[in-house]
Amino acid sequence: MDQSLFDRHRLGDLVLPNRVVMAPMTRVRAASGGLATPSMATYYAQRATAGLIVSEGVQPSPVGQSNPGTPGLYTDEQVASWRPVTAAVHANGGRIFSQIMHGGRVSHPDTTGLRPVGPSAVAAVGDVFTPSGPQPAPLPRALETTEVPEHAASYAAAARRAVDAGFDGVELHGANGYLISQFLSTNANLRTDRYGGSLANRVRFAVEAMAATVDAVGAARTGIRLSPGGTFWGVEESDVPELYALLLAELARLEPAYVHLEGTADEEVLVALRRAWPGTLIMNPSLPMSPKQVERADADRWLGLGADLISFGRAYLSNPDLVERLRTGAPIAPADEATYFQGGDTGYLTYAAFQHAA
Repeated sequence: MDQSLFDRHRLGDLVLPNRVVMAPMTRVRAASGGLATPSMATYYAQRATAGLIVSEGVQPSPVGQSNPGTPGLYTDEQVASWRPVTAAVHANGGRIFSQIMHGGRVSHPDTTGLRPVGPSAVAAVGDVFTPSGPQPAPLPRALETTEVPEHAASYAAAARRAVDAGFDGVELHGANGYLISQFLSTNANLRTDRYGGSLANRVRFAVEAMAATVDAVGAARTGIRLSPGGTFWGVEESDVPELYALLLAELARLEPAYVHLEGTADEEVLVALRRAWPGTLIMNPSLPMSPKQVERADADRWLGLGADLISFGRAYLSNPDLVERLRTGAPIAPADEATYFQGGDTGYLTYAAFQHAA
């Protein structure tokens, strides 16, 4: 039987009322110290009709912070600040995972006070955000072999704090040129130790981070987002079909809740990865920051190709009631791009639900 976007789906220990996922999106609205705010609680609670919400990227450590104004999960104060957010989502009947995001080389000392780290001393391509505006990505410090496990473990430590803060689970950010993606890369990762070179070595960091997180909070509470073949921040990946087939095979042994793929590879590659993955697959058919938002037709098509859940990004910015709009065919309101990262509640809490005619 064909799957519908509005069918239920079991995800780990959760029963999702529909197959619509709110994708993780950076909104840089955190308070000083990486604290979540009351406005963030309202923002996520407004969108609680999603089958699952995946939060914005949350740094697991000070050096893991990529952008200014983003929240963390490495202090007791940060945990306490997130509890009203998760409580508000749950009070509105929702489910929310925290996306754990270590920026690796995509960071700046002006943001963190620390030199960024990465698999190798290779700078990202492009300007990174800093408190004083965009600046060229700095040269990161290459992690020593003995240091790599502690950065893998930082995802697990943040996951424990996330569960303590009331999140239903976590998604490791393994996409878009950030730390896990850097280890998968062939030009950001020039290592000659056990974390570089061969396909098996390049997937090792991702697998170790996932294994540590599964051990910390359980497989049913752990997912990962990937962007096969993506070129964000200048990363390149060779042997994409083989690399990701191996990665999924290794991850399958851990039986995580899901894999979340971005539409960064040819459809043939993505469909092959769907067939290779034995568990729940979330598909986002769009590229991050693409002007094209995911539409109902895209969702139905990918459900037909075997995806279990469909994530929507920019459509969720300006349509807190997106599930109902998709269900009824109501128009999808456009978002004001000028408000994406400007801070404040305008363009954040000011989008209303669709008013149906009486």
